[in-house]
Amino acid sequence: MQYTTLGRTGLAVSRLCFGTMSFGGDADEAASAQLFARCREAGVNFFDCANTYSKGRAEEILGRLMKPHRDELVITSKVCGRTGEGHNDRGLSRRHILMQAEASLRRLGTDRLDVYFCHHRDPQTPAVETLRAMDDLVRQGKVLYVGVSNWTAWQIALALGQSALMNTAPIHVIQPMYNLVKRVAELEILPLATDRQLGVIPYSPLGGGLLSGKYSPSARDEKGRLATNKIYSIRYGEAIYFEVAERFAQYASKAGVHPVTLAVAWVKANPAVTAPIIGARNVQQLEPSLAAGDYEMTSQQRAEISALTPSLPVATDRTEERA
Repeated sequence: MQYTTLGRTGLAVSRLCFGTMSFGGDADEAASAQLFARCREAGVNFFDCANTYSKGRAEEILGRLMKPHRDELVITSKVCGRTGEGHNDRGLSRRHILMQAEASLRRLGTDRLDVYFCHHRDPQTPAVETLRAMDDLVRQGKVLYVGVSNWTAWQIALALGQSALMNTAPIHVIQPMYNLVKRVAELEILPLATDRQLGVIPYSPLGGGLLSGKYSPSARDEKGRLATNKIYSIRYGEAIYFEVAERFAQYASKAGVHPVTLAVAWVKANPAVTAPIIGARNVQQLEPSLAAGDYEMTSQQRAEISALTPSLPVATDRTEERA
């Protein structure tokens, strides 16, 4: 397993981060334990979680599994999503952030979160309030580093400026969606991260399974998330995505590399990326993703794979600058 530094934090993390969204859901506690053990055996020391995964069960399971290894691991969690039926059981208000941080710490059985993410942007709460609440947690030692997920580049940049003006804990890590068919992050988010030396742990490197080799315009996995999960079926429903998936599967076959390994390695090979977040329901499904941890993708190979998708626009619309 390769290792690198997480942005400006000084933390050494594995080049793959394991996402525990399946814990307590698609993977019961026994399967979760097997996944955790296999990740540790492979050298993964970086685990991503959230307070909403399996309604808190994912944190509870991860907490029990990580207890003997806590000081060897970098653990994240998130806040923003709905956690109950109350009017204030969601969002990034000071109240919700502080209450949910305590709840996550209890479920994980730990005294600190290495990275605490704002899971989404809350349009009802000024970013200043959110940043001050996160700063309080950092000053208390309950959170070591602040992160944001699913924020746009301008929201991240604005928050970085606000935290600098207020002298509060800055954003150190971001978690955007990023894969071969979802490349918007390349326009402004990843360049911003490079300029500000932010850690980047993208989620969904396989496009919800689209890039697993099972999909084409004429072939679908009726048991996969793209068929059974409404969010994923909408997110990856465009015909062009299935055309790219078919071309990508053919490329992987010619290269003699499992498409899952290649898809994760393509994300990992972006210079701005610290560690793609991988996930699985069982160990068998996990193996090809883990193989990307040591896979060295050449610049030529990455360019060839990137060419399988339509060209990205230029952020300024000055398309002549692409020449």
